[in-house]
Amino acid sequence: MAQHARAGAAAQSVPMFHIPSFDPLAQAEVISSGQLLRQRGAHPDSVLYLDSGTVVLGVRDEGQMRHQLGIVNGPAWLDAAFVLAGKPCCVDMVTDSRVRVRRVSLASFQDGLNALPDTVTALVRDMAQGYCQQTETAVSRLAQDAEARCAQWLLRHAQHADNGTLRVTLNQRKRTIAAQLGIAPETFSRVLRHLREHGLIAGTGNVLNLPQPSALQTVAGI
Repeated sequence: MAQHARAGAAAQSVPMFHIPSFDPLAQAEVISSGQLLRQRGAHPDSVLYLDSGTVVLGVRDEGQMRHQLGIVNGPAWLDAAFVLAGKPCCVDMVTDSRVRVRRVSLASFQDGLNALPDTVTALVRDMAQGYCQQTETAVSRLAQDAEARCAQWLLRHAQHADNGTLRVTLNQRKRTIAAQLGIAPETFSRVLRHLREHGLIAGTGNVLNLPQPSALQTVAGI
């Protein structure tokens, strides 16, 4: 999903994506952290441009971000690809900080698109289609259980200790590891707690022991 942020930055070099001339009526809004900007499955009624701040992309469940797919830092377009492709937004977009956004009307967005040369328009639409397909594929892969992915990660990073047991040293912040796994930090902490309660991991701090690697392999589906 980091590609989304890069794609948004690249799109700004196209005249159509220059906000002041693209839609002078698109006034900036300041929105606090933790607010839902776009709901998965909804057809956008405007196009969101992130002036500044951070927005998390993922899949929410019962009001919580259960699976995190990526993070977008402004300035960047948030849902322009879905509008260009004529598809509903397939991810939830939630502010992860205080953000400043602009809502560009669909009419103004389309007018700016129509002003581009045909070759550029075709390129932009093809890029949007590709991005949407990649995002939809990523969302579909979330069907794999978060616990299985965590177990796979633990086994992949396990090392033999002096006493012959396996252990994992968390050299990264849990938030960073959770992002690699495509889940929310809260989900990662919940899974670790569940594995600990079942005796599959032990220890505190940044070093986790794996007392039952075979049982953990079963959870991982290996």
